[in-house]
Amino acid sequence: MNELSYAESIEIARDPQSLYDMVSDVSRMGEWSPVCTGGWWDEGGGPRAGAWFTARNEVPGRVWETRSLVVAADPGREFAFMVRGNWVRWGYTFAQVDGGTRVTESWDFQPDGIAGFHERYGADAPAQIADRRETARTGIPATLAALKKAAESG
Repeated sequence: MNELSYAESIEIARDPQSLYDMVSDVSRMGEWSPVCTGGWWDEGGGPRAGAWFTARNEVPGRVWETRSLVVAADPGREFAFMVRGNWVRWGYTFAQVDGGTRVTESWDFQPDGIAGFHERYGADAPAQIADRRETARTGIPATLAALKKAAESG
């Protein structure tokens, strides 16, 4: 992992389309994410490129909402969004493998996000960015494990 990106994969005994349907339903993200407690589509949007959604996030001592722009919505292949439109890219890809699907979740901090953090947090920006990096490093495997459990039990 470099400082500004991270990705992990897991194999799940389900087909790519059903996993895409689970992940692209932003209202369900709270079922498996350790940080995002759920989301909703803005203004009648849905899982399509160009749609916006709002997500509610929670960690000890902090609750916040973010708006995100869907940048990839290819059913059964990829679902990705940019937090705040251009700050951080979160993505999921789905690849058919023997016995199921390899799901890869990725996190990429973008240049506009780095600049935004420096504007918002000043001298504390590097620590804030490091905190987000650690949250991704621990949260991605937790999210994938919970997604696997939910997908394979239902």
